[in-house]
Amino acid sequence: MYIRFLKVQPMNKWNQKREIMRRYDLTARMYEMRYGEEQQIKYRAALERMNITHNSIILDIGCGSGLLFSHVATKVQTVVGVDISKKLLLQAKEHIHDFRNINLVQADADHLPFKENHFNYVFAFTVLQNLPKPMETLSEIKRNTRQDAIIVISGLKKTFSLKPFKELLENAGLQIVTLKDADELKCYLALAINRQL
Repeated sequence: MYIRFLKVQPMNKWNQKREIMRRYDLTARMYEMRYGEEQQIKYRAALERMNITHNSIILDIGCGSGLLFSHVATKVQTVVGVDISKKLLLQAKEHIHDFRNINLVQADADHLPFKENHFNYVFAFTVLQNLPKPMETLSEIKRNTRQDAIIVISGLKKTFSLKPFKELLENAGLQIVTLKDADELKCYLALAINRQL
């Protein structure tokens, strides 16, 4: 299933997001060649300590071409992949033929079209640096997750230094459980819990 949902927003923010969407649409066919190995390393690092259960509902924000799906789809109830790039979602569609529990949605990460408190797990790999206001993105992620949901977020080292990345997550009300800073990741990889007040 593929659904398109993009919310109208102020021009300056939308122009930045439209540029990101255009860039990923133009490079969609090369996405896996360019980023596949790097993303697989991040997925393995994130999943090595996680105990995902069969009744889990997963949200993959910025799912790209769907490389995460094969790591989680057989272990969970539902996976929802969200990306702003239509062409990347068409690439992802090619990866889901063997799975009946994956849904694809074209949407803006700052305006997700889901009910509140729905997801047990959220993955947001290589997303925050592409958005104009990462704190708003984290607030939207929290809105969509259950209390005590596991949220895995990466912060590209070219964009964030470690201390501001940690502060961003903590100021968003996320409790960091583990934070990986290995050279092969090219990012900081945080596993956090949504501690809603």
